[in-house]
Amino acid sequence: MSRRTAAAFWDPRGDRYGIPTYPWRMAPPHLATRRQLTAMGLRPAGQQVAAQVLWRSRRYQRRGVGVRAAYLYDIRLALPKRTATERQRAALGKALAARRTCPECGTDAGYVLPRHLGVCLDCATETEATAA
Repeated sequence: MSRRTAAAFWDPRGDRYGIPTYPWRMAPPHLATRRQLTAMGLRPAGQQVAAQVLWRSRRYQRRGVGVRAAYLYDIRLALPKRTATERQRAALGKALAARRTCPECGTDAGYVLPRHLGVCLDCATETEATAA
């Protein structure tokens, strides 16, 4: 990033953009994005956005925007991620198994059944073969 671009997005007091704004890779170390918090095993815990990082993007330039943003949260106010209880994990396992089980042949297909078919691929091809 050029110095000119970096200077355009340097607003640590938030006068120009309303919230503190930093160029790419120049945010203080106590601020992190949601993904960075997740990687650390943390969550924002209801706190407001503390700052943002702005950068120019060629991909979004074609769409007429040209500038992308990433919102930052204070690590010091973040809380540990919640963990699911054993009953929640069991319920999730049953729900995922139901999505893999074919209602026609009753077997676990090993993949999530396509919603537009409603059955496993084997049953769908058999239905097509008998219809033709």
